[in-house]
Amino acid sequence: MTNHLRPRRTFSVPARLLSVTGLALVASLLIWHSQVADLLSFDSAADKQPVVAGGPSGSPPPAVRKSTPVKQTTPSETPKPKKTPTKAPKSTRAGDDTKYSEESIDGLSPTLRSRLKKAMTAARADGVTLRINSGRRSAAKQRRLLREAIQKYGSYEAATRWVLPPDKSAHVQGKAVDIAPQAAMVWLNKNGWEYGICRPYANEPWHFEALTTPGKKCPPRKASAVADLG
Repeated sequence: MTNHLRPRRTFSVPARLLSVTGLALVASLLIWHSQVADLLSFDSAADKQPVVAGGPSGSPPPAVRKSTPVKQTTPSETPKPKKTPTKAPKSTRAGDDTKYSEESIDGLSPTLRSRLKKAMTAARADGVTLRINSGRRSAAKQRRLLREAIQKYGSYEAATRWVLPPDKSAHVQGKAVDIAPQAAMVWLNKNGWEYGICRPYANEPWHFEALTTPGKKCPPRKASAVADLG
């Protein structure tokens, strides 16, 4: 029995070359078509990216802040500046009406205050407490005390033996103190000269002023404050 086999197809070399060339041509067309589509596309992602210019070193410049529009205000809407409350400083001028604590050394002259501090320390070491009963006074209070003294003693001349007018009073100038209690008066009357503090009037054992140099004897006492009226 005879076997009849189909003859195999054979391709010639030129046919194979033609086939490969055709495939290459198709691929080239596809690539060209894609590039043309990219060039003609206006909605591509690359076109949507903003263009940023680089600085001297190629780094992007700093972002520009958007300016905020200033609101125009009418005169009625213009905010008024707040007023800061200020305290008037205490006056230390002699003869004013500024109030001082009469029982402290705050309103006294620097000389009397310094000397009295030293005397208080020395008296405390001796077991005696020097208490200020009346120190710096306002002119208003001194006038009131004088009116009360006139009513009490019956005349201006009699009243000034105890209370001087504001323009003559050492209390208004911060240069005098009335000391209490009795033991303190006695101690300061005896030892005050060592600190430059003296009792000026014979009729006022509580009244002291800085009348001498510390360590020097006090001047003779006057009978009363009338002698200082001049």
